Amino acid sequence: MSTLKADTIQSTGGGTATLTKQNAAKGWVNFNGVGTIAIRDTLNVGSLTDNGTGDYETNLTASMSNANFGVVIATGNVAGTSAQRDEEVRGMTSSQVGVAVFHTSNEGARDVDFVSTSMHGELA
Repeated sequence: MSTLKADTIQSTGGGTATLTKQNAAKGWVNFNGVGTIAIRDTLNVGSLTDNGTGDYETNLTASMSNANFGVVIATGNVAGTSAQRDEEVRGMTSSQVGVAVFHTSNEGARDVDFVSTSMHGELA
């Protein structure tokens, strides 16, 4: 078995290498969804939109090739409680993913302390 070790990969022209046919996330974000929402860390997400309680949009910096990419959502801690929650994708375009978070016992939408979303597919 061969081992490839590298600190930096560049294109033959010296710029950023284009990675194709890979399965790595093309975008992801970790953010605080309570109060004034704030990105903790990200790849390819330039901004967030707060549409109200438990209703967020992640806005991609570089668009996906279409709106048929995969999305994974994880949330933690409904603000002020240890309540169970459900997450769902609420609309997608090639440059945006809507995320909604609900209390599992039908108590409606909830802001959460931790939201993580990742996008998988092909970039435009």
